[in-house]
Amino acid sequence: MTSFDTSPQLNVWRALLALAVVFVMLATTGWTALRSHPESSALRASLAKWEQGSLHGLRLPDPTTDPASLTRFYASLTPRDRDRLAHRYALAVGNMNGAPVTLRYRANRVALEQARKAEKKRMHDSRISAAGKQDAGRRMHRYESLLDPGRHILAFDPQGSGRVAEVFGDLDKARRISVVVPGVDTDLLTFQRTNRRYSAPVGMAKALYAAERTASPGTRTAVIAWADYTAPDGLGVDAATGLRAEEGAVRLNGLLRALPGRAPVATVCHSYGSVVCGVAAHAMPRRVTDIAVAASPGMRVTNAGGLGTRARVWAMRDATDWVQDVPYLELGGLGHGADPVASGFGARVLSAREAQGHAGYFQPGTDSLRNLADVAVGAYDAVTCARENDACRAGLPGTTRAGRA
Repeated sequence: MTSFDTSPQLNVWRALLALAVVFVMLATTGWTALRSHPESSALRASLAKWEQGSLHGLRLPDPTTDPASLTRFYASLTPRDRDRLAHRYALAVGNMNGAPVTLRYRANRVALEQARKAEKKRMHDSRISAAGKQDAGRRMHRYESLLDPGRHILAFDPQGSGRVAEVFGDLDKARRISVVVPGVDTDLLTFQRTNRRYSAPVGMAKALYAAERTASPGTRTAVIAWADYTAPDGLGVDAATGLRAEEGAVRLNGLLRALPGRAPVATVCHSYGSVVCGVAAHAMPRRVTDIAVAASPGMRVTNAGGLGTRARVWAMRDATDWVQDVPYLELGGLGHGADPVASGFGARVLSAREAQGHAGYFQPGTDSLRNLADVAVGAYDAVTCARENDACRAGLPGTTRAGRA
């Protein structure tokens, strides 16, 4: 049997290592890395335009009001009026929690086309350096890819490194919804990869969506690849603190509260994404039934009870994952707390056999992906526990294929 517990001596060494890492990072990067990234000027401009706008002589509602009020506003409009708003305020509507998802898709196509044209123009601007033109070309090709027919872009912000979210499946009709929350180095350019495809949000979400259909063919599911937060850039100070997670948690809960329908929701959180989910957990809506974390450096609590959620908490880690060597503690805001797969944490520990390292949890054919899919569709008695006593299934509903259509 594999044990995830660590000896007291090893914990002492990890604490010392944590302090050493802190001093090195502060000496090389400084505390300035902890400052919040500014909001997108492009998105701000679109929202400001919305706030000053009107429709048939009536002021538009506050875009930051509760999603239910915005949903009622859009329901009162004709299809032509909704389409007019999507074209006139593309970024605002495309990122507005409470707007109909199909309207957000249309608005984001408009915003993506505008961004594509802007980058194409930059590529031929004589005032821009060769490196700048190369970056413009990469971004233009990413926008072209996101504009491919059939893609459903739920959120898009071109500013800085960029933010984006994509839906696989029919979000309006889904009986089960999963939200994949990725970790460090996630942005527009890394949202999708040709090589190591299952280490990027699109590949993760596609693999999970396919595995869910295999786990429960009769269940209508939808999976969101959610890269709509500013993730840490590399393994520097940002990745060692909760600042990016705190900002991401606000955005994640904004999405969760605005999801259509009443389908149960599972958050599937990888690496630093599990820190985001840990910070967000206490404020997640009740329809979030499961929080599953893989390759977690911690959830910024000492145990699962500290998350303040009624959702079931699941955790997994492959035996070859380097994240097992991070210091599982928190000192002065640095570090992310206890190890979620440790027996004292209180999570339901799942098998991650064959995941092969930190980036392999969504690889088809692995225990990790099968387990994540079973959790997402509510097939709790089908999961494979990491420990021989099957404790991860204790006290769970007995339904093998919950949420059938």
